[in-house]
Formats: sequence, structure tokens, C-alpha cells
Amino acid sequence: MLLTYQSFQLDFSFAAGTSRGVMHQRFGWYLSIQAHDTSPFCGKGEVAPLPGLSDESIEEIPDFLAKLCDRLKQIDLPQKETSIFELAKEMAESFPSIRFGLEMAMLDALNGGKQKWFSNPFARGEIGMPINGLIWMGEVSEMKKQIEEKLEQKYECIKMKIGALDFEEELKILAYVRGRFDGILRVDANGAFSTSTVFRRLEQLAVFDLHSIEQPIMPRQRQALSLVCQKSPVPVALDEELIGIADDQQKATLLDEIMPPYIILKPSLLGGFMETATWIRMAEERNIGWWITSALESNLGLDAIAQFAAEYNPTSHQGLGTGGLFTNNLPATTTIKQGRIWHL
Repeated sequence: MLLTYQSFQLDFSFAAGTSRGVMHQRFGWYLSIQAHDTSPFCGKGEVAPLPGLSDESIEEIPDFLAKLCDRLKQIDLPQKETSIFELAKEMAESFPSIRFGLEMAMLDALNGGKQKWFSNPFARGEIGMPINGLIWMGEVSEMKKQIEEKLEQKYECIKMKIGALDFEEELKILAYVRGRFDGILRVDANGAFSTSTVFRRLEQLAVFDLHSIEQPIMPRQRQALSLVCQKSPVPVALDEELIGIADDQQKATLLDEIMPPYIILKPSLLGGFMETATWIRMAEERNIGWWITSALESNLGLDAIAQFAAEYNPTSHQGLGTGGLFTNNLPATTTIKQGRIWHL
């Protein structure tokens, strides 16, 4: 196989506030793979780590990609999906974002280089999938503007980031949402609450009839998180807690010890589609709900993740509405209509 890569920079259309600060730009690498030097098909993939969140050494990615180009020259493109997943794991086990990008590029090359990573009604443009409308943290006026836009666009599910503003101010914004919207309301705390304040915060949030709260406390506090999941008046969804858990037995142990109502899956941070599929299987065996979400990938990665999510015919609202956040994205291959994502 012939692998080439190039870096990219995406610029946010507004300063996106998160619990880790304010993001103005997004960096990553696009991969291109050909089965051989005369192949007319070129598979596309995306390497999209997130600083402060990805479980890998981001600074080492360029050197690793250069070495990977040489290694793949000696290897033929696998002709089965399962073999692609196995090879991506072998080649980049310690780099989850590269593993995701390799899976993408090889699947695309295998399927003719048409950016059809999976074959299902969504990928063929026949059906749309329900998604949540994401409200980013920021100035109160900007958040209210986002809320009104989502209401106008007929979203059935709204997700609001919390944890960066004064909490009392965030409660007022939630009250504003509930005064305008009686649908499904999720919040994402990104680990903003301490173990000493989390239960009071959850009691205050419960009055808004929330569907769920993502990661109320920081990861790697398993005993505390287990207690929160048991006692919380708002159903808890694990998010960052899953990142870096590569061993299947460790996955099972985490789910068994915490038993969360929900888990949230980001394929580009978990190590690709095969790892995400394993989390889904283990969650369903334990009657744990789940949904898949993008992690600020470009339109290329977003499309691949959406096609993968569609393999499961989800009825819950997925987190796949981030494509419009950038001013210089790749041309869109998906669109959003009335709170559902569609393939163009």
C-alpha cells in the first residue's frame, strides 16, 4: 500500500468554550491510501487527536506517520473489513487517532475510493439519523442565539455544554431553554464538578427534567463515579472515562464497576470503529444505553463516523452535528434537516 498524508488546520466560526479553555483552531492530518502505485482508487482517512483529551503523544504523530508510510509499502491492502481492523490495530495500537484514520483510509480504498466507508441506507442517502443540537459554552447572548437557532431548526434533542460559566448563570440558561423547549435535553459537564459539590449540583440540575449528564466529575475516580451513577437524580453518561481503555477486559471491568446508564462513544478518540463496536457490544450485554458522537473532526471524519453509526440503525439521538462549526471545512457530504443528519 502507498500511504501519503498532509496536515490541516480548521478555524472555528466562533470561539468555542470548553472546560479545557477556548478553542479557536483544530489541527490534524488527512491520509490517502492506494492499494498499489497504479491503483485508480485512493482511500481517504483522517487523524484527528484532541490536545488534553487524546490518549497518545500528539507531538510524535508526524514522525510516526512518516515511518508508517515505509512500513505499509511492504503490505497489501486487506480484502476483508475484519482484516483491515486487525492491521490498523497492529500498525498503530498506541496511536488511537492514527488507528481510526487507517481504518477509514483502508475501508475507503477497499470500497473503491468513493468515501463510502460502510454500506447502509444512510450512506446511500435514503434515511436520516436523529441527532442532538449542540449548544457551545460562551457568552450568554451567544448561547441564547444558538438555542433559538436550534429551536427554529426543529431539533427534538438539545445538548448544552456546562461547567465553564458561573453555575448559577448556567442554571438560568437552562431555565430559559426549558421555558422554550419541552423536548429531550442533555447536558455535558466535561468533568467540571468536584466530588464535594457534585450531588448538590445534580439536585439543582434535576429540576430541568434532563435526559442525561455527561461526565459530571473528572475521569479516573472510579469509586466516586460509581457512587454518582447510583445516587444521581440525573442519569449519567460516561464520556472521557472511556478514553485510554484499550484492553477488552479493562472495558468490561469499568462497565461492571460503574454500571452507568449510558456511554458516549467517540471513534476517533477510542481507536477506531472496531474499538467502538466492542464498547457497543459490551454495553448492550449490560443493558447500558449508548450513542456515538463526533469529536470536532472535519467533514471527512464526520461523514465516516455517521456512516458507521448508521450500521446500528440508532433510534436515540447521536452527537453528529459539528460539521458547521468551521469556516474552512472540506465540502460537506452531509446535511442537517429538522434535527436529522442526512448523507448528500
